[in-house]
Amino acid sequence: MSDKVKIKLIVALLIVAIVWGTTYLGIRIAVHTIPPWFVAGIRQCVAALILLVILWRKGEFMWIGWKNLRRQMLLSSLMIVLANGMTTVAEQSIPSGLTSLLNSLSPIAVFLGSVAIGLQKPSLKGFLGVIVGFLGVAFIFRDGLNDLLDPNYQTGMIYIAIAISGWAGGTIYTKKHILQSSNIFLDLFYQFAFSALVQIVLAFCLSPVIAPASWSIKSLAAVGYLAVFGSVIGYFSYTYALKKVTATEVSLLSYFNTIIAIFLGWLILDEVITIDLLIATVLIIAGVFITNYKKKA
Repeated sequence: MSDKVKIKLIVALLIVAIVWGTTYLGIRIAVHTIPPWFVAGIRQCVAALILLVILWRKGEFMWIGWKNLRRQMLLSSLMIVLANGMTTVAEQSIPSGLTSLLNSLSPIAVFLGSVAIGLQKPSLKGFLGVIVGFLGVAFIFRDGLNDLLDPNYQTGMIYIAIAISGWAGGTIYTKKHILQSSNIFLDLFYQFAFSALVQIVLAFCLSPVIAPASWSIKSLAAVGYLAVFGSVIGYFSYTYALKKVTATEVSLLSYFNTIIAIFLGWLILDEVITIDLLIATVLIIAGVFITNYKKKA
């Protein structure tokens, strides 16, 4: 790997770590007045339009063929419609910091999925990490089992579980099936366009009240931030990094995402950071690290 490529990779990884850590805050602000599926759908629609303009001006917009389109639709369904969409819906009832903390279990899900389909060999160290990570989740609810009796809270937890599964599935698929296309923007355009269509349809079907007149400027600005930074810049950097390093190594950036999201939730949204939450954070990050750490030769 040349020095130039290494610099690009480092920049991409930093963008993923920092930008995606802020998106949990952005989602929380956006869903305050805008129905979550509209937040997700409008976000991806704006992102698709931005990429369309970029591709058109560069003369790179083209048809990718049905085979590649099916791949992009599958990735879009897993990593955007399910992972991003369900995370957005979950943040209506779960604080942004907790949402990020639970989503940080994605590397463990990637490990378990890779073992299940034979991409990675099972190991005692790996399963020890899984146990430690889930001990962290158990610690979150050590004194909060009553919260699980709240139907809204239960629904939020289910959405997060679906989001984690979708993200892990998309990450594993990306590494198992190396796509021939070298134009990341073009692939992302089709992913965003497909997800925008699906999520907008879901928005009209599942939103009990739409009322655009009640959408605040702050929430709309948050959607704009999510589209530009969370989708266009964030997904481009993530996809680029996946082409250079392993899915597990990229997934480890959830360490930083979690810390940034919890800090911003406390700083801006006055979300409470308890000792239990801090201990759970340490356990989950330790579990992810144990599961995925490999000593360099």
